Formats: sequence, structure tokens, C-alpha cells
Amino acid sequence: MNIKDYFPIWQKLTSDQQNKISEAAISRTVPKGTVIHNGSNDCTGLVLVKSGRLRAYILSEEGREITIYRLFEYDICLFSASCIMNSIQFDITIEAEKDTEMFIIPPEIYKNIMAESAILANYTNEIIASRFSEVMWLIEQILWKSLDKRIASFLLEEATLENSDTLKITHEIIANHLGTHREVVTRMLKYFQEEGLVKLSRGTIEITPLLKSDF
Repeated sequence: MNIKDYFPIWQKLTSDQQNKISEAAISRTVPKGTVIHNGSNDCTGLVLVKSGRLRAYILSEEGREITIYRLFEYDICLFSASCIMNSIQFDITIEAEKDTEMFIIPPEIYKNIMAESAILANYTNEIIASRFSEVMWLIEQILWKSLDKRIASFLLEEATLENSDTLKITHEIIANHLGTHREVVTRMLKYFQEEGLVKLSRGTIEITPLLKSDF
């Protein structure tokens, strides 16, 4: 996997610009649970995911988390280089959900090339717009979708990601993803179990066919 694979506009950059990006890129591997970027005062650089999975979330003053999006293979994270975007201050934390390999492009390198290349600047704006669309979708879910449906959707999404109907996940992790309290998730999952939608055991949630048909 090469740097150019992340940029559909790669061939439209000059050879010098291509070389600067390729030579500056740092390859890094982090274990699950590693915080890669922490808040708007941190400027890690442009993160390009080679393998694994990252989670981007925001933290309330009370310490509650909510996932705003995830990053998979071939995804690019711009908010980890927020210092290159003067008009955007997004206090976001990025953490490895799985062992993850990535490229990191130093922010000053990317910013300098973006300043001289309208093509790269436009592509960067497209990525930003896409991420904000995901944030707006999340806001709509919080405002208009009931918590039981949000939990069910999350469980079904996890089952797809893990390719398994048996999820090794805690109630606290689910609460962190959805921006709610662990106790609320526990009550809702017990209700799901009573309705035959899931089977619960310590640290494990098994999704039944009924959940898939009802949600």
C-alpha cells in the first residue's frame, strides 16, 4: 500500500509535490487502545489508515464520550491535523480500536503543499465535507432516533464489522460510543434479552435473528 493510493488526485500533483509527501510520510504501528490525537491543541498530522481501525470521539465536561465516526483501511483523518485548518477548531480524540498501521504526514508539509496546489486543497475540502456530513448524521440520530433503536443499530453494525453475531463488548464501551450512561445501556440490553433480541453473558452479547428482523 502506497501513499498515492489514498489520493485519487495524485497524478495531478507535480513530481516535486508527490516526492515531498512520500518522503515526509512516517509509517507507524500502534496497539489497540493507543490515543493517537488528543484535542485541538494537539496537531499529530494527517493520518492515513493502512490497516486496523480508529475511533474518533468527543468528550463532554462530565467525562462522557460519544463516537462521531470511525476510520478504516484507506481512510484519511484530517482532524488530527487541525492546525492546518485555521477556521476549524474541533476538539476531538482519536484512539485505536484495533491494532492499527498508518501513515502520518507532518502537518507543515501537507499545509505547504496544499497552499500551492488548488487540486489538493479542493480534495482536502471534500474530505472535510464528508466528515461533517457524518457528524450531522450523528446529530440527527441523537435528536430524532430513540435510544433502543440506536443501540440496536450499533449492535448490528458491530456484528457486520466483526463478522460475528457474538460480540465481545462491554456495556460501558457501548455507552461511550453512543454518548449515554452505562446503566442506561444495561437496562436496555436486559429489556432486549427479555424480548428475545439478544442473549447476554459476562462480557458478551449474542445477537439473535429477531433483532435483525425487528430493526
